[in-house]
Amino acid sequence: MPPRWPREPDRNDPAYRKLEDRINFAVHVALYAATNSGLWFFHNFLKRDWPWLVWFSGIWLTVLALNLIYILWLSDYSIKGVKPD
Repeated sequence: MPPRWPREPDRNDPAYRKLEDRINFAVHVALYAATNSGLWFFHNFLKRDWPWLVWFSGIWLTVLALNLIYILWLSDYSIKGVKPD
């Protein structure tokens, strides 16, 4: 069963933004895994010399790692315009 949001989705809601960012990250990880596994499969299956493939996979993995660092530690999910007590 897909997850359900208990109220009207609103990008200003901090919990909704946090969930949306994490789902977006999961989609990017799935796209990375599918693309890279396919490329590496054909690289090995066809016995091609693709020297760019190591760089491609490494740079994309680095971008994913930076995105994860941003989501987990740097992003601010507090309510905008409201100061905490």
